[in-house]
Amino acid sequence: MSSNNGSSTFPSISRRRFMQSAAALGALSAVGTPLLGRGAFAAEPKKATLTGSHWGAFRGHVEDGRFTSITPWEGDKYPSPQLAGVRDSVYSPSRIKYPMVRRAWLENGPGADPAGRGTDDFVRVSWEKAVELVANELVRVKEKYGPTAVYGGSYGWKSPGKMHNCQTLLRRLLNLNGGFTNSSGDYSTGAAQVILPYVVGSIEVYEQCTTWPVVAENTELMVFWGSNPLRNSEICWAVADHGSFAGIDQLKRAGTKSICIDPIYTETAQKLGSEWIKPRPQTDVAMMLGIAHTLYSEGLHDQKFLDKYTSGFDLFLPYLLGKDDGQPKTAEWASEICGVDPETLKDLARRFAKQRTMLALGYSTQRQHHGEQVHWMLITLASMLGQIGLPGGGYGLSYHYASGGAPTHTSPSLPAISDTPGAVAPSGGPAWLAGGGAASIPVSRFAETLLNPGKTMDFNGGQVTLPLIKLAYWVGGNPFSHQQDRNEMVRAWQQLETFIVHDFQWTATARHADIVLPATTSYERDDISVIGDYAMSHILPMKKVVDPVFEAKSDYDIFTAIAQKMGQGYTYTEGKTPIDWIRGFYEAAKIESRARGMEMPVFEVFWESNEALEFPLADANKNYVRYADYRKDPLLNALGTATGKIEVYSHDIAKMKYDDCPPHPTWMEPVERLGGPGEASQKYPLHVAAIHPVLRLHSQLCGTSLRESYAVQGREPCWMNPEDAKARNLKDGDLVRVFNDRGQILAGLVVTDVIMPGVIRIDEGGWYNPVDPRTPGSLDSYGDVNNLTVGISTSKLAQSNCGQTGNAEVEKFEGVPPKVTVFDAPAA
Repeated sequence: MSSNNGSSTFPSISRRRFMQSAAALGALSAVGTPLLGRGAFAAEPKKATLTGSHWGAFRGHVEDGRFTSITPWEGDKYPSPQLAGVRDSVYSPSRIKYPMVRRAWLENGPGADPAGRGTDDFVRVSWEKAVELVANELVRVKEKYGPTAVYGGSYGWKSPGKMHNCQTLLRRLLNLNGGFTNSSGDYSTGAAQVILPYVVGSIEVYEQCTTWPVVAENTELMVFWGSNPLRNSEICWAVADHGSFAGIDQLKRAGTKSICIDPIYTETAQKLGSEWIKPRPQTDVAMMLGIAHTLYSEGLHDQKFLDKYTSGFDLFLPYLLGKDDGQPKTAEWASEICGVDPETLKDLARRFAKQRTMLALGYSTQRQHHGEQVHWMLITLASMLGQIGLPGGGYGLSYHYASGGAPTHTSPSLPAISDTPGAVAPSGGPAWLAGGGAASIPVSRFAETLLNPGKTMDFNGGQVTLPLIKLAYWVGGNPFSHQQDRNEMVRAWQQLETFIVHDFQWTATARHADIVLPATTSYERDDISVIGDYAMSHILPMKKVVDPVFEAKSDYDIFTAIAQKMGQGYTYTEGKTPIDWIRGFYEAAKIESRARGMEMPVFEVFWESNEALEFPLADANKNYVRYADYRKDPLLNALGTATGKIEVYSHDIAKMKYDDCPPHPTWMEPVERLGGPGEASQKYPLHVAAIHPVLRLHSQLCGTSLRESYAVQGREPCWMNPEDAKARNLKDGDLVRVFNDRGQILAGLVVTDVIMPGVIRIDEGGWYNPVDPRTPGSLDSYGDVNNLTVGISTSKLAQSNCGQTGNAEVEKFEGVPPKVTVFDAPAA
């Protein structure tokens, strides 16, 4: 089950079974079918239906009306083994079949027995009754409490399609009802996307890095700092292209030296044979400061670059040298905090400066207490090296996710449905970053909002008054997975009078709802999308594979029915069917494409071809270098910061006077950490790495047969170093209780030396399954790691989540273990 014999290989859940799953998908054909591109299209469509998912494009095979198997799209040379779980999600035992209402709510009205959510049984109702209940409740709450009492900030990894974006469709309905409370930011990069505009003038975490071909040709030292492309680039926000897999292969062929700075020796590190450096989690800023101090004290920094392209280094320097606080940030000082030998830190500084170095930083490093400081300090370090804007040098913030670094093709924008009837939604970045609504709160502060209505919260230089929320409407997401401090969340949820959920599986979120409406999967409806968040290489017809099962309906049809009940049906649809919307998006892209000198086929030809429409890749895009234009002319290509330069010191942040976010990158102790001085750090000595999972996308596909390939005794795996296991008299395969003052979970132990001592790994996204849902703090029988993580914010600046902050202890579970029930339908 694991590697505990001293060899540095991944546990079998991510190596042997990964390969088994991949083989189950079927081999790619030796000669790919010609793709639609610039008017050229296949003469005969394939019989299997072409569609797409977050895991990639594929062809769905159907026999007697049933979705039977999947073949990866022949244009994807690195298909994800997670595709094997996609078909199963349609027929999973946890599939929601009918409209359901929680019995206490149905019999006694809104607000009835809120502690019973998650344990109460459900009553099946007709679609007509369900639509009436939802429409009446939306109107009631708005009229009694005002529109801000309705929360429509529904967040999560909804369908990648441009038409069936259920979160946008929800807000479209709520806007017709007079408004709602929305959310801002996201859980992935919440701290970084607020701090980075002050530092480099844009959020950057969702922008293209220097391309992989340029890195492979020019980079001499690739540093993966909390970054693992071979795990996190199996997915995309749109349809995955898996360009990072090609990028890593290019690095391997080029023989590029690489370093993995991570508590885990990742798949990427193993593929490249990377050098492994293991700092204590959450000490990255201290480690970077120690390297920076060596650069400066040994004269290895690029002062000319700092003078020309950055602002405020002179104001940061007194802190670095200890003139402000009496503590120089030497390698020796940093070593005491991060646990890396001071000579290793000094050697890193010298190697970074001597070679063309690319610092690839992962999102997880900023999902911690004071997470804003990590990206800021890395950019400061890169600025001191002076390689920003050079081919293969500088830094990149999205190499590990959605194939950042894949070259962008010359493709048109593909619009999407808007949350305001009559408006046109922009193409491009994540829709949730746009804001909107009658009020808005930081997305990870929802539980805090429920518990503290009327409280004034500092946020990004301003203040937010937390609204009173009585109804939450959730679609396309799973807050009982991604929100931290699960038991605080359970207490907060009891403040709601009504909770409405659309989903296709009985997730913990659906189980905690009052009204549950069965939605279709992406494979039971037509849609359209692009392939590759950064590559945007193709426009893909996401064609329906099978008809909806049981009584499932698309979110568009559900919201249309509710809007009709409210007398707003035509306004909601604008008189269009889904295929009308899809055709309109395509035609808009066709017009833009023609303006660029490319001619796309007419919509009917594209749709009936059953092929993806390919766009060319220009040499300039293939050879893109991040910040090359800025380096060439920093005046003509000034950044969007206050000074137009990279800001090592921000006067704007200084004016905010936040005690937890100084005006330059700073080391601040997190509330708890491995080896930290705090009480919780001493009481619970193991750091919990709650990272992106193997063989699922957050909580998606956890409720499928893929779980059988990695679960241990039917539970979520807990990875532990052999030293820590021996000290606790634990062995591989044991059922263990992982606990702290916030919560407790059961997990199956995986003993492996690919994780450093003092750290345990429990992947986020395991479905929450409390033994007693009525009692916060109850043992979670499956293994939802967010029972253990802290719910505090990163700082007053970003008010983001700290999903990587949390310590715990592990012990062997004795007695008869409770059953895992979350993967079956609840009582009805």
